[in-house]
Parts: sequence; C-alpha cells; structure tokens
Amino acid sequence: MNTAKVLLNPSALEQTTASQASIVAAMLPLMVAVAARFFLKESVSGRSVIGLAMAMIGACWLSLTGKVTAGAPNPALGNFLEFVAMICATGYVITLKRLTASYSPFFLTAIQAVVGCVFYFMLLFLPTTSFPVRLDPVGAFAIVYLGAFVTLGAYALYNFGISKIPANQASSFINLIPVFTIVFAGWILNEQLTSQQYLAACMILAGVFISQEIRREGETRFGLGKE
Repeated sequence: MNTAKVLLNPSALEQTTASQASIVAAMLPLMVAVAARFFLKESVSGRSVIGLAMAMIGACWLSLTGKVTAGAPNPALGNFLEFVAMICATGYVITLKRLTASYSPFFLTAIQAVVGCVFYFMLLFLPTTSFPVRLDPVGAFAIVYLGAFVTLGAYALYNFGISKIPANQASSFINLIPVFTIVFAGWILNEQLTSQQYLAACMILAGVFISQEIRREGETRFGLGKE
C-alpha cells in the first residue's frame, strides 16, 4: 500500500475540495483511539467516544452542505471516499504499531516504498495508461517531492514516532492536516467554505479537541488513557 496517498484520497479529491477532505481526515485520531482500544488494548476514555460522535456528525453535516462546483462535482461522494480512506489509514496505524515491536520503523518504511513501486509499476501496462510525450518540470518536481519528502521523509518520521509512543497519541498529530490544508487550499487553490461548512468544521475539530484535552495527573496529555 502506498501510504502517502491514504490521508488525502486522490479519488476523493476528484469529487470534493481539499479543504473538506482534510477536515474529514481530522477524524482519524479518534478512529485510531477506538481501534487501539480493541486491538492494542490501549485505554480509551468516554471523552474520546463523545468526541468521535461529534466529529462524525460534523463530517455528515459537512458533506450534506457541500455545494457542487467545477472543482468539487460531488462533495458528498468525495467526503465519503475520504472517510473510507480514514478506515484504511486506521488499519495502517494499528498494523504498523504491532509491527514496530519486531521491526525497525525505517525498515517498514522501505518495505512500504518497495511494495508501492511494484504495485503501481504494473499499472503502467494497462491499456488506459498514457505516457507523457514531454518532460513537465512541475510534474517532475511534484513526483520527486512526493517520493522524497512524503513517502520517505514524512512517513519514515511518522513510523518512527509510532514506534516510541502509543498509537492514539501518534495519530493525534494528524489533526494539523486540516489546519495546513485549509490555509494552503485558500491561498493556492482559492477554495472557500460556506458558513455552514465552517460550523461543521468547527464541530469536527471541537470533537477532536474534546478527546485530547489534558486530563488529570497520571493520564496522557491527550486524554486517551494512562501511559
């Protein structure tokens, strides 16, 4: 699995805006917290469950209020596909946490890159695949950036972080994705959210915040149970 494409699903981005997709991605830490409770036996508080419910309601609200535009022809479908991507990402985090107990996180990153290359290399031979007729500097830079900084850089560091702390704590840093995506989507892509979508976004982020609020001494700073 090429994990560099899990968090912001390309199929979802064809149907919705980057801003909305990134807000749906904010649900991932809460989904990981619940999954970690069952599969990794990490403790999860009632606060996390309430936060997850708020985030899911906000995501549904965000999808229903999405407007059809040239860049987002089907926001509801796009946001649903992004939610499915979050389910896949949850499985990735839980599996990775188990594997880091036996293997180096950098070895696992290398395996991910190799398997991803092999998988996508086979797609080059499909009849529908068209090869570029000239070298596009922008496209080439994007490919190098995704490979060097995202697949090898970001995921190597993220995998290393997961090997050192509980899965639900490591996944909480993914909450920064909506913040940066909305800022850059507005700056680079000129994407704008409606007033209702801003409220839905605030509800999702509030749900995330509730699950991570600092708890009593002896519990984790993210409110997800004892360390």
